[in-house]
Amino acid sequence: MKIAIAQQNYHIGNFAGNTNKIIDAITEAKQKGAALIVFSELAICGYPPRDFLEFEDFIDQCQAALDKIKPHTAGIGVLIGAPDRNPSSKGKRLYNAAYFLHDGETRAVVYKTCLPTYDVFDEYRYFEPAHEWTLVDFQGKKLAVTLCEDIWNLGDNPLYTHCPMDQLIGQQPDIIINLSASPFDYTHVEDRKAIVKRNVLRYHIPLVYCNAVGSQTEIVFDGGSLVMDKHANLVAQLPLFKESLQLITWNEDGSFAEPALQTAAQLPDAELDPLRLEPDLCTAEIKDALVSGIRDYFKKMGFTKAILGSSGGIDSAVTQALAVEALGKENVMAVLLPSAYSSDHSVRDAELLSQRLGNAYEIISIQPVFESLLGVLKKSFGNRPSGLAEENLQSRSRGNILMGLANKFGYVLLNTSNKSELATGYGTLYGDMAGGLGVLGDCYKLQVYALARYINRHTELIPHSIICKPPSAELRPDQLDTDSLPPYEVLDHILYQYIEKRRSPAAIRQLGYEATLVDRVLSMVNTNEYKRNQFCPIIRISPKAFGVGRRMPIVGKYLS
Repeated sequence: MKIAIAQQNYHIGNFAGNTNKIIDAITEAKQKGAALIVFSELAICGYPPRDFLEFEDFIDQCQAALDKIKPHTAGIGVLIGAPDRNPSSKGKRLYNAAYFLHDGETRAVVYKTCLPTYDVFDEYRYFEPAHEWTLVDFQGKKLAVTLCEDIWNLGDNPLYTHCPMDQLIGQQPDIIINLSASPFDYTHVEDRKAIVKRNVLRYHIPLVYCNAVGSQTEIVFDGGSLVMDKHANLVAQLPLFKESLQLITWNEDGSFAEPALQTAAQLPDAELDPLRLEPDLCTAEIKDALVSGIRDYFKKMGFTKAILGSSGGIDSAVTQALAVEALGKENVMAVLLPSAYSSDHSVRDAELLSQRLGNAYEIISIQPVFESLLGVLKKSFGNRPSGLAEENLQSRSRGNILMGLANKFGYVLLNTSNKSELATGYGTLYGDMAGGLGVLGDCYKLQVYALARYINRHTELIPHSIICKPPSAELRPDQLDTDSLPPYEVLDHILYQYIEKRRSPAAIRQLGYEATLVDRVLSMVNTNEYKRNQFCPIIRISPKAFGVGRRMPIVGKYLS
């Protein structure tokens, strides 16, 4: 039996676009002789649809899309994800379902059991879990069809009462087919293989895993769909961050015709420790995820052109390089906004960066705007010494100019703040925190430097002088980031322990960090939640990003 895996990029709620894409894949698979094609979780509507699921019309359109696809299933089996109404008056009104279509009819519907409710997931808000488990019969084979978390959470996971495979294994399935929508983070690519391997070795049957690809606002799906034989040898791996249709041949004896890409002995045995802040680890995947996030945000929102403030610093330089790769140099506008405190080399570095990347740029001094604001506020400020208020006026002058240009010419402003700055509140609301999309908001400063080095791996696009200079906001004479923050080599690791690892303040101190330093850093994190609450969407590349996956009280106090 030839099985096609359709790794596709869907657009939430774009039923016409999604349906046409699905039909095209079915047609191609039939032409290549496939007997079965597998699509990802909630492919019909796109994942995650969130509160769109509360609209009856939205569910009607999902069903209408399925009806449009059915005539194209003549001679081929189709496994595809879509929401399904719960006919019972008990429980939630919907199921997260996998439909099995064949010869123009719905032959079976399988419901998801393990509904994730952590980080960016909130499926139990909408869906009822499965209470019954049956195999899908097709061409004399018994298919154990599962959905995403149903394969990630084995029977020994205490979070779930039932593991569907533990319910199905007694019915003697021949293969596991998992429809997934598993987001990217920089710990996930190898972890995914480890989880699939554990499942295969637990149940001793082959597994086909189809994942979504593409970005949905802050969430990036990396694809990486794969196939393992019953011995947990990797026999197929679809590319990361790319749409792909791949066929594999499943033999009558349960083996695959394709030679193993990796043996079970070469694959990770267990979930890996997510503490991977070494600067260059997974940098290539992080770069691809950020480019995917920018490109799909613009394409799916109908935007084409980006604008950003180019300061001559590392954050804006990396953001600009990523934007040029994602959107094309002709669609990126950099604006240099020097003040009296901007160094000459920062302006030169920013100009050189745009010249190397080939994007348009403009220089607009903020000094007249800043001085005008000081004049307006002079009476109110009185004789108080210059300080943070004046620094923030410079940042907000830049933000107003950038937003004015964005509004006038139809740009979307890309925010350049990094995770270290957002965590500690080292940014100005309505100034350098303005923007429509946060490109680096889930990258610590050390990771931004790693990205710069990776971007320069073949040729020096980002001037070396930008990478090697001490970071500075340049809002007062001789200012450095270290005037306000600990060195990033220390700060980033403390932040990582608190944000990603969720270690308590006491536990972080026990790692050897100075107690007063830990208290200072965590106090900055906790007291600046109000700023992050007003921030734009952030492209997620870590296991715990700011935004929908991290829900903290704004007025909470947690320090012990």
